[in-house]
Amino acid sequence: MTTRATFGEGLEALRAAQKPSRGTAAYSRHVNRPAGRYVAAAANTRGMTPNQVSVVSALFSFSGIALLAIVRPSVGLGILVALLLAVGYVLDSVDGQLARLSGGGSVSGEWLDHTIDTVKTTTLHLAVLVSWYRFGWTEDDAWLLVPLGFTVVAVVTYFGILIMPTLRPRQPAAQPGTEHPLRQFLLLPQDYGFQCWMFVLLGWTQVFAAVYTAVFACCAALLAVALRKWWRELRAIDAGGPA
Repeated sequence: MTTRATFGEGLEALRAAQKPSRGTAAYSRHVNRPAGRYVAAAANTRGMTPNQVSVVSALFSFSGIALLAIVRPSVGLGILVALLLAVGYVLDSVDGQLARLSGGGSVSGEWLDHTIDTVKTTTLHLAVLVSWYRFGWTEDDAWLLVPLGFTVVAVVTYFGILIMPTLRPRQPAAQPGTEHPLRQFLLLPQDYGFQCWMFVLLGWTQVFAAVYTAVFACCAALLAVALRKWWRELRAIDAGGPA
């Protein structure tokens, strides 16, 4: 019978096996991943599998998204939705960390994780669209274009992050280069964990709409920069030059 690692042993192993933080936004880097390590170490002592954690993560995330679309906005609802989404995001980090703790994940587990993330990415802003349509705080239907546009930006961003590693030539792992200290904070609007907490403002509809629209505009700008970078990188690969 295999002896399961203790909480402390699991936590230490997870710290040693942590993915590089370069290119990661500040919230995921300093809040979500560290929290995920503690939860993963605890889940490991309970014998949970990465796929089980993925399902629990989905239950939290989709409960928050469903409430957002179904229930009239209020201060209490905003806090509840933010908590459900944030906990779901922590657990989304846990499944991968559990897989690394056990020596590697599975193809089916990776498929499950990405499928849940895709549904979550697609439905979150559509839930805002439904909420604004059902419980509209303004008679100007043009506001409905904001969550619609946010959906497009979020899906294209997620697709790019997924597809780019598969298009780059396989190369030996290189040492991470230097990163500008402000970059992790400039990426914050694009960080899903950061976005979870803006729903705390849901009960103050005009304030939420203003913040939500500002975050959308920042994400659209960051996507435009990323698309240009990815396109130039892929064209360089086509030309046989340095990426």
